[in-house]
Amino acid sequence: MKSKHVVADCIPKSAKLTALLFAALSAGTACAQSSIQLYGQIDEWVGYQKFPANEHAWNVSGGGMSTSYWGMKGTEDLGAGFKTIFALEAFYRPQNGQSGRFQGDTFFARNAYVGMFSPYGTLTAGRITSNLFVSTILFNPFVDSYVFSPMIYHTYLGTSTFPAYRTDQGAVGDSGWSNSVAYTSPDFSGLSGSVMYSFGNGAGAGGQHKDSAQVLYLNGALSATAVYQYVNYKNVANDFSNPASANIVAGLRSQSIGQLGLTYDFKLVKLYGQYMYTQNSVSSGDYHVSTGQAGFTIPIANGKVMASYAYSKDSGGFDQIRRTWAVGYDYPLSKRTDVYAAYLDDKISGESHGETFGVGIRAKF
Repeated sequence: MKSKHVVADCIPKSAKLTALLFAALSAGTACAQSSIQLYGQIDEWVGYQKFPANEHAWNVSGGGMSTSYWGMKGTEDLGAGFKTIFALEAFYRPQNGQSGRFQGDTFFARNAYVGMFSPYGTLTAGRITSNLFVSTILFNPFVDSYVFSPMIYHTYLGTSTFPAYRTDQGAVGDSGWSNSVAYTSPDFSGLSGSVMYSFGNGAGAGGQHKDSAQVLYLNGALSATAVYQYVNYKNVANDFSNPASANIVAGLRSQSIGQLGLTYDFKLVKLYGQYMYTQNSVSSGDYHVSTGQAGFTIPIANGKVMASYAYSKDSGGFDQIRRTWAVGYDYPLSKRTDVYAAYLDDKISGESHGETFGVGIRAKF
């Protein structure tokens, strides 16, 4: 259950505001409405997991269908359509009560930002969920599951993640970017855009930066996205916001990713499609990876059947082909609680076969 606290703060006419806000506020005393919410979710699953080239394990683990997290966010109404906004969101592992997605993870790794909402768009600064991650999860049937989503495997479970196994480099830079500023446009009948820039934030790190731009269309049965992401290491293979950086491909100088996504809801079936092109600039020779994903969801017995297939092939690198498919069923027990069962099959050329299956429960609050 979300908790909300509302107060009224009276701001004197003499309060020092920016020129833009001063012009927007009326003369006299302005009363601002503030709200704070506490929210999150807990996801626990039981089953069997074997990554390619690794041993299998029976698990009671967290984050089967989506990663467990808690957060708080707030707004303050400044008048004339302007609002101060903030969010602090932290991942945790319910199977052992530890914070973070993995040992050494940043505490507020999901989001930690403050910003300004206005009729002209939203500006935020801090640690912010990346545009690529948003497009990746919105256009595959298993959304943000790091256990059962084939597209998440192909995008984010590469060499730079845990557990490490011999696969071509996935998207570097994590699903959230630290030291960032972002602007999101207003919604124009379902069409919006977003740009984001992340600083190296250290002496001698001026050449290190991350850039991305995204266009989203969400309106009715049809949804579409186009996103571009670029990460520059200034000739040093050092991800400046990912603790798992020791596993990044040696000599990685920069990485560019372009991704397209499309969904169409026919009511009886919803179709999903994605294409992603990843270009890696490496001191030993550049290479690229082409990835495609297709899937669907079908509503059955008040729940939904999910199916997805992802295929990747690289030119250079490890010269690998990767095929991953998954099927599952999700059933809502209420508006906040659902149960699920899923199976994933993962095959990388030159590596032993991987597979995962299990059942779980997810509760939102």
